[in-house]
Amino acid sequence: MYAALVIDLFSRVIAGWKVPASLRKDLALDALTMAVFSRSRSGPVAGVVHHSDRGSQYLSVKYSQRLAEAGAVASAGSEGDSYDNAAAESFNGLYKAELIWHDEPGGGWEGVADVGLATAACVHWFNSQRRHPACERMAPARFEAAWRARQEDQPGQEPGKENPGTGPPRRAGPG
Repeated sequence: MYAALVIDLFSRVIAGWKVPASLRKDLALDALTMAVFSRSRSGPVAGVVHHSDRGSQYLSVKYSQRLAEAGAVASAGSEGDSYDNAAAESFNGLYKAELIWHDEPGGGWEGVADVGLATAACVHWFNSQRRHPACERMAPARFEAAWRARQEDQPGQEPGKENPGTGPPRRAGPG
């Protein structure tokens, strides 16, 4: 079993994910497609910086084309940079420790479908309830809603100029 996740680094929202039974070449592309769809529902995706490690799945022609279609700017880290995807690796560790490896008495996973359902519940909980220190101790979805409300109170301002150090959801990367 494998998992691919796309995280919006502005708000820490898990915007896309996929859990298949086997490693397919389109695994990362499927998660990206979900992320583009989910993020486009709340505003334009054009201009977002998509950062990833240098894995072949993120540098493939199909993946690059999908980023270009969405208007995203591709960014790949340097080889061997362990801090490059720290937020994604941190979430992966949490996901594995709290969900995948967590074995309740008499538990265990029946199959990929069970893991997929549990992942959906985990993503929902993470996005809507888990308070995150990078989000002013708010859940990611609440943090985004608060940011959008501030933007509506200050119409006409260029994104990112209203308060140095904050800005719109402009950076997403694979998990």
